[in-house]
Amino acid sequence: MQIDIEAERKEILHRYKLLIKACKRRLEKGDQEIIRKAFGVAVESHKEMRRKSGEPYIYHPIAVAQICAEEIGLGRVGIVCALLHDTVEDTDLTLDDIKGLFGEKVAQIIDGLTKISGVIDNTSSIQAENFRKVLLTMSEDIRVILIKLADRLHNMRTLEHMKRDKQIKIASETLFLYAPLAHRLGLNTIKTELENLGLKYTDTEAYNEIGTKLSESEPERKKFIQKFIEPLKDILAEQGLKFKIFGRAKSIYGIYNKMKTKRVSFEEIYDLFAIRIVIDSPHDQEKSDCWKVYSIITDFYHPSPERLRDWISTPKSNGYESLHTTVMGPSGKWVEVQIRTTRMDDLAENGYAAHWKYKDSAADKESKLESWLLKIKEMLENPDPNALEFIDDFKLNLFSDEMFVFTPKGDMKTMPVNATALDFAFEIHTKVGEHCIGAKVNHKLVPLSHELSSGDQVEILTSTKQSPKDDWLSFVITAKAKSKIKNSLKDQRKKIAEEGKDIVQRKFERQKLEFTNKNINAFCSFLKLNSSQELYYRAALGNVELKEIKEFVKHQENPIKKKKKTETANIEQLVTTARGNTDMLVIGDDLQKLDYKLAPCCNPIPGDDVFGFITVGEGIKIHRVNCPNAIKLLSNYAYRVVNAKWVNDQLISFLAGVKIIGTDELGIVNNITKVISNENNINMRSINFDTHDGLFEGTIMIFVHDTKHLNHLITNLKKVKGVTKVERIDEKH
Repeated sequence: MQIDIEAERKEILHRYKLLIKACKRRLEKGDQEIIRKAFGVAVESHKEMRRKSGEPYIYHPIAVAQICAEEIGLGRVGIVCALLHDTVEDTDLTLDDIKGLFGEKVAQIIDGLTKISGVIDNTSSIQAENFRKVLLTMSEDIRVILIKLADRLHNMRTLEHMKRDKQIKIASETLFLYAPLAHRLGLNTIKTELENLGLKYTDTEAYNEIGTKLSESEPERKKFIQKFIEPLKDILAEQGLKFKIFGRAKSIYGIYNKMKTKRVSFEEIYDLFAIRIVIDSPHDQEKSDCWKVYSIITDFYHPSPERLRDWISTPKSNGYESLHTTVMGPSGKWVEVQIRTTRMDDLAENGYAAHWKYKDSAADKESKLESWLLKIKEMLENPDPNALEFIDDFKLNLFSDEMFVFTPKGDMKTMPVNATALDFAFEIHTKVGEHCIGAKVNHKLVPLSHELSSGDQVEILTSTKQSPKDDWLSFVITAKAKSKIKNSLKDQRKKIAEEGKDIVQRKFERQKLEFTNKNINAFCSFLKLNSSQELYYRAALGNVELKEIKEFVKHQENPIKKKKKTETANIEQLVTTARGNTDMLVIGDDLQKLDYKLAPCCNPIPGDDVFGFITVGEGIKIHRVNCPNAIKLLSNYAYRVVNAKWVNDQLISFLAGVKIIGTDELGIVNNITKVISNENNINMRSINFDTHDGLFEGTIMIFVHDTKHLNHLITNLKKVKGVTKVERIDEKH
């Protein structure tokens, strides 16, 4: 295909002009020249490169810079770094070159953005280490993660040009970490787009189905919203309020998530949309005006008292401010109503992009962000050697719902929901946590594991005799508490191990065995212990006996050759062996003598979109792409994932589960079993029905050949009189 170089050159310049236009309002004197210089360096560095779509590579850095300027609101340094973000990794340009051309700060951010390329070890994956590197640099400069998010957003927007396995891996990683990070930074618009695009590639069928249903139900929704807001408009105007009132549909991913977690169908979700009332209010009247609107709405429609959320008095730690209530609207439907001012709405939707407009509130939000970054720094001081565990803890804390807890003096602390008294103790200070023996919650004595509720006042009780215990890890949820407890336990083990070293040395000498590193390592290997410290620790606790040393001496004199076990195989070799020369595992093909099992967490059957996951000791496990565990596996252990596809030469039966719900009609069970037995080659393994107050619920485990076979059965079961819902279930019963 002939490439029109001149047309491409014009297009590159056109895109550059659009970028300058997008950031012009925030540029100071001299900024444009520096951006122009970065643009020139990026064009020159990437000139020979093309993207998978065939377009010039430079389109990507320009698009990332455009997102940074337009959708995130970054200034000169951010734009320069976005234009140069791939140069050190993909071209001959070095970090020193960047430093010489653009200074220390730009080089530091580019360093954080440059992906790690290193050896994969068996405790973590490239991605997990990469995330940690990003988080470390991010705690120095927030722009690292903002540019990373822009980079990911553009990659997700152009994901159709990638191979299917790459699409699944990148989309899973996006849902696993990048979308929650965007949420945590208050970038709601970007978070929503990342989630929707992530779903589009991890569960295309569900994405299309929900999208179609949303479009189909739109006219009906519009009619309902009109009916709801009509009586409110006049009275709000009478009160002299300037306002906009409209209905906002929930995102496709938001609906999908609700269907999954609540196990309901699309039709059963009552809050498919929310009514949003945005008022134009002076800064000093914002709070009172929002409550005035709340009062007017609840005069018209009955509110649900337990569904009131006040994030105006106490904004979320990502700066979100809004008043939410759920009211009983026309036609007996519950409707969520969000009340906020123009400033609050802008900050909620665009986060950083809106900052430059609201200087006062921006300063307040910056201080919130500073305290959050301080928390990250604390967590990174002593990160767990297992990067994956660390990422899990990090996610758990930073993206969980929040509650507010008070000290005895009335200071407010923000804690994740489900945090315990011990979490709170570590939140106050590491020493307070380590010496904590209990707490008083609202003046009543409670144990360390007591779960706190929003509004609790907590006094921590300490004793210098107290020190962290192993079981403490099971009742803390904050990453700070976990990492501090683990460090303390490690130190304790080290001290105990030092005493154990002398014990082992004495025992070795008694058996006339030299106390050398070689012998110690051989003895550890003989006892299947992973380190000499573990050996010394056990010895100090009296768990290393003379008898074992004697057996070891005998073994040394006359070693018995042990069979190699898969468990001890290096994971790298495992991956290479399992992959072979191909990157595609064909399931059900006799030619491929690979040991694979179907994962019990999602029971894949032929026709499902699947991938193979290389395990240690259990061969390859086949998972469905939309398996509950898939996102974590695909994003953290991508190097252990093998593409997999089914061949349907043989009719093999696979176990699948079906859940049936309906009204308890006479003979319904008989009618259901009749449909199943009439279906070709379907055998039932188990059947379980339960009726309660005129409703019945049944679970049937059946053997089917593939998804087509199963879907045909589900369609026929839905036709049985009295059956209201039939769905495939993952777990075995």
